[in-house]
Amino acid sequence: MLYQVAMPKPKSHLFEVTLQISNWEKKALVLKMPVWTPGSYLVREYARHVQNFTATSSNSNQSLVSRKISKNHWQVITENQTEVTIKYRVFANELTVRTNHLDATHGYFNGAALFMFISELIQEPIKVQIIPPKPEWKVTTTLATVAEEDNTFIAQDFDTLVDSPIEIGEQDIYDFEVLGKPHQYAIWGKGNAQVKQIIKDTKKIIEVEAEIFEGLPYEKYIFLLHLSGSGYGGLEHKESCSLNYPRFGFKNKDKYNRFLQLVAHEFFHLWNVKRIRPKVLETFNYEQENYTTSLWFSEGVTSYYDILIPLRAGIYHRKKFLENLSKDITRYLSIPGRNVQPLGESSFDAWIKLYRREAHSDNNQISYYLKGELVALLLDLLIRNKHHNQKSLDDVMRLMWERYGKTEIGFTPEDLQQVFEEVAQQDLTDFFTRYLETTEALPFDDYLAPFGLKIKPIYDKEAIPYLGIKVKSEGGKEIVNFTEANSPGAIAGIDPNDELLAIDGIRVTADNLNERLKDYHPGDTIAITIFHQDELLTVSATLEKPQPTRYEVVLIDDASDMQQKNLSEWLG
Repeated sequence: MLYQVAMPKPKSHLFEVTLQISNWEKKALVLKMPVWTPGSYLVREYARHVQNFTATSSNSNQSLVSRKISKNHWQVITENQTEVTIKYRVFANELTVRTNHLDATHGYFNGAALFMFISELIQEPIKVQIIPPKPEWKVTTTLATVAEEDNTFIAQDFDTLVDSPIEIGEQDIYDFEVLGKPHQYAIWGKGNAQVKQIIKDTKKIIEVEAEIFEGLPYEKYIFLLHLSGSGYGGLEHKESCSLNYPRFGFKNKDKYNRFLQLVAHEFFHLWNVKRIRPKVLETFNYEQENYTTSLWFSEGVTSYYDILIPLRAGIYHRKKFLENLSKDITRYLSIPGRNVQPLGESSFDAWIKLYRREAHSDNNQISYYLKGELVALLLDLLIRNKHHNQKSLDDVMRLMWERYGKTEIGFTPEDLQQVFEEVAQQDLTDFFTRYLETTEALPFDDYLAPFGLKIKPIYDKEAIPYLGIKVKSEGGKEIVNFTEANSPGAIAGIDPNDELLAIDGIRVTADNLNERLKDYHPGDTIAITIFHQDELLTVSATLEKPQPTRYEVVLIDDASDMQQKNLSEWLG
């Protein structure tokens, strides 16, 4: 099989894809477009961007009968035809790490979003030839090159093709070495990225993560970085990652640290999920959802390490780590869905919930990234406390790497629990049941106390009685965009998309809502005037006691020497 990818008119956002198949022997050829890509657990229906599908005989240039037989399947009648050429176009104007983008300056594609596969040949090698619209456009990918063929590469199978995104166009290439292996940043877009500093800090991240897993499992690694207007995201691959970050998000220290956390996260994935992966993802089914309850480990544990790795690398210190942890705990404790959706279910339902947010989402779901990170925190502290910091979550990751990662044999939830129990040297059935299968509150203080820390709720200096709605200004109107379940606002009947007009007959805006509420006390009943589905209503809401505005992880007063020692051995 040979794929040719051309882009003769890049401003049209159309990739022109040609697939040449030799030695075909069957009477019909069925091609399928993936509906999702590994690492992003949502059916994205990539076939919706396919157009102008045609099939011809390569020998005679005769058109072959073809038809679409389902949303992502095309059938070609190939009786007596051994050489077949398939052509189609893919519209590419979505700049994310999971999709395709083509414009006057570059082309980027994710394999699952561009290439069709043939089930009978999914394990066969595939050649890919890139035909840039301009000779000066560079091509960057981790695919192996084909000798003496310009811009031609080979993938050992379709999985490898999907796992090897390709960047074509105007890009700046920066090579560097870490632990004796070549690495590269390929950067597209303009911005204020300080490349020397980025490379310096990336080296530190690579070294720290390599130390955890005792080496680097690749020969070369590429960071594909897109500097965009306001995008954000990353997608992991075995020998590369795609990063999308705001073009002017590098000089501000907090924003720069967030970028490095993204780098640490996606790089950690080359072990955790690309090689250490749940059994259901051992062999990808590109045609439908691949359900697992273990994304809390694949993504949540990785999220815990993405705030821990920069600390270990000396990029920031204990104070910043605790600030980041405090922000994540605040997010978690501010989402009512934590009391509705268990962690394992959050992972299982990623396909229908996490990436399909709507106004009610925070009331009925919790992110497996977020809660998974905090469960990983508790497990790390549990292991550290029992073994006096001589063992930690690092030991779990190393054992998972030895047992499942190096061989790429998928693990089951039972396998995962067993590894945690081996390292902790105790039965963790009760822990896993409570915090993965139920919505029981995470006991942060119980696990933080041996390390001299506790969670402290922070309130505004001027108490704001609790109403339970969030409002934003849109087009000159004050629109409710969230109503917390069981809050005074919800009990009163205020819904998302209602237009907020007045409190007790006086106009109120998104900007002054909290100021207005300061004039009242818990237990007061207020009259709230709204447009509800264009109907003017006045409803009554009884305010409740103020809620914390955030939570901070703080030192315990008079921490013992042992607590301080534990903390230093954990966080330096």
